[in-house]
Amino acid sequence: MIEHCIIEHAFDTLYRMSVLVQESLLDVSDEPVLGPLGGSVRRTTLTRGAWVDLRRGWLTGSGVVFGRLLERVPWRAEKRQMYDRVVAVPRLLCFYGEDAPLPDPVLTAARQALDAHYDPELGEPFRTAGLCLYRDGRDSVAWHGDTIGRGQTEDTMVAILSLGTPRPLLLRPRGGGSRPLRFEVGHGDLLVMGGSCQRTWEHAVPKTSQPVGPRISVQFRPRGVR
Repeated sequence: MIEHCIIEHAFDTLYRMSVLVQESLLDVSDEPVLGPLGGSVRRTTLTRGAWVDLRRGWLTGSGVVFGRLLERVPWRAEKRQMYDRVVAVPRLLCFYGEDAPLPDPVLTAARQALDAHYDPELGEPFRTAGLCLYRDGRDSVAWHGDTIGRGQTEDTMVAILSLGTPRPLLLRPRGGGSRPLRFEVGHGDLLVMGGSCQRTWEHAVPKTSQPVGPRISVQFRPRGVR
């Protein structure tokens, strides 16, 4: 009965979000279009062999894709053990395994474009896609690196396509030593963390008390990186 109520509440929340999400004035398009990568990608070199690429507005018309994903993706509300208690994960999730069909053709095209652009550095294709739905400012992800699997010992990449309301993605070196870097990403922005970033830096999406709309994060990863 409790689980049924959680699912019912989640779908009610999704319906309200389909009304609340607003597109950027620069992101209005009848048909979603991926822009070029190449020279439009701006790289920030970090310490200890890590780097971050940013391509603003890579996906024009991202609001259309946001709406389709909101409806098509089987979003799940999950719980996790936290010390001596079980807590709700503060976001909705869905994971598409290696080479699984993605829920929208734009995501398939995005993965192919990322493969073409990053293959000289990565040397392998992006295989999986993890989706997170941040419903409002109470949803978040704590400081972490994607170090389950190969990311713990090898250089790799995680490419994030952000749809919906911009939220800050923060990065800081493991062990501290400097103020976090802040990237506001949404409305079709692409952010790629590469090199040693997953094991030498951490990233987070913090909670906020400010009224913010929903955001969907699509994380493309190579095989064996979680």
